Amino acid sequence: MTQTDSRPKPASAHLPGDGHMWVMVLGDLVIFGGYFIVFMIYRTMHPVEFLRAQQHLDITIGVLNTVILLTSSWFVARAVLATRAGRHQAAIRLTYAGGLGGLMFMACKGYEWVVKIRSGHTNSEMFYSFYYVLTGVHLVHVLIGLIALGVIVRELGNPARRRASVVESSAVYWHMVDLLWVIIFSLLYVMR
Repeated sequence: MTQTDSRPKPASAHLPGDGHMWVMVLGDLVIFGGYFIVFMIYRTMHPVEFLRAQQHLDITIGVLNTVILLTSSWFVARAVLATRAGRHQAAIRLTYAGGLGGLMFMACKGYEWVVKIRSGHTNSEMFYSFYYVLTGVHLVHVLIGLIALGVIVRELGNPARRRASVVESSAVYWHMVDLLWVIIFSLLYVMR
């Protein structure tokens, strides 16, 4: 005589988005990890020079950029939830809000670059070489992330498409961009 198990079965684990996006994200994280390691090596070799140059960064702008990107990420996460719930118009609005955060981040970073360059802090200083490369490559990723958010809007705007996996994949990329910024912010602005 066999007994049936009446316990509820756990929900199957769902990795959001497409596996290929995760491979790309992990690859990006490895590449940035290399940048971070090289930065830390040079920082260790030239601590006084790095600390002196770092004193000229405006931590308020760094914090503002962090809050902007984290808020943007929250909007995108809510857009994914709205998509899964079939609330496509709400998801589109939330994605636009997330994209606005990305644009605000780019504007703040552009302002910060202009201020630094006008003050004479160029890539002729070792710290600022790293600063411009790390934040510049990150800005390129923000731009790509904005394109990914545009893909979400396109997907959700067409009733024949509306694939949650595409929305999730774009959101995964956007969250990676935010994670990278938190690390960059910590290395450049906070760590002394």
